[in-house]
Amino acid sequence: MSNDPDLHDLRLFGKVASLSSFAATAREYGIAPTFVSKRIAMLEQALGVRLLHRTTRRVNLTDEGRKVYRWVQRILEDVEEMRDEISEARSEPNGPIRISSSARLGRTHLAPALSRFKRHHPGIDVWLELLDRPVDLIGEGFHLDIRAGEVREHHLIAHRIIPSARILFAAPSYIARHGMPQDLAGLARHECVLLREREEPFGTWRMSGPQGGESVRVSGTLASNDIDAVLHWVRDGHGIACSADWLIRDSLDDGSLVRVLPAYSQPGDVWAVSSSRAAQSARIRIFLEFLKEQMGALS
Repeated sequence: MSNDPDLHDLRLFGKVASLSSFAATAREYGIAPTFVSKRIAMLEQALGVRLLHRTTRRVNLTDEGRKVYRWVQRILEDVEEMRDEISEARSEPNGPIRISSSARLGRTHLAPALSRFKRHHPGIDVWLELLDRPVDLIGEGFHLDIRAGEVREHHLIAHRIIPSARILFAAPSYIARHGMPQDLAGLARHECVLLREREEPFGTWRMSGPQGGESVRVSGTLASNDIDAVLHWVRDGHGIACSADWLIRDSLDDGSLVRVLPAYSQPGDVWAVSSSRAAQSARIRIFLEFLKEQMGALS
């Protein structure tokens, strides 16, 4: 009987390594944490090394685990490349596309676009996972991460879907009570409604303005990782917020929100981020062109 590691176990290990948690991995796959632990133990036995240090709260990679994790990433990429090469020999692309994105962007724009994409390409299997946290594309088995803001991972390929910017805004009722800030530093004296985003530092707004790049520490008594909650609080007059212009365009047009410090903004382009190998896949290229066309109306 072969003692070679199982591909599914390698993928499972990659997820555990990226999340540093059996429980979080189990939730993502919809399986029991005990099953995750058992399969990782079987993988360790097959390889003859200890891959993880286990504590009550999290798991960390051993030195051998870090080596195996690097190999797992290469192996999973090779499997995807094999699938792509076989798929591209057919007239109609097929195979999986696994996509991660933030909740609001995914629900409001990606899900409808993917529905239309599926009608055009029924042979492609689509998986969309909405995660308000950074993702490890290769380790977690995603082909694309659709996100707004700067792309800081230099080893990944960033495909711009639409140009955009994050801007400052508030309800007219808040401005009537507290006045309009006159400069970026003045935001520190205002109540701000804070959004915890996947890639952005919490409580610091880095903006570009007349003096170039500036940062300001902001605070407030309302904060959330959900943009809909933040928008609700801002419309109710609780403070100033910062978010993508396309999210609030209608509210600015109808006057329910007003722009604050219009000379300041921060990069908010929507990107599809992939590994270099995924970017070469025919079905990924087809999807990216389709997504640029579908989301172009936001810009």
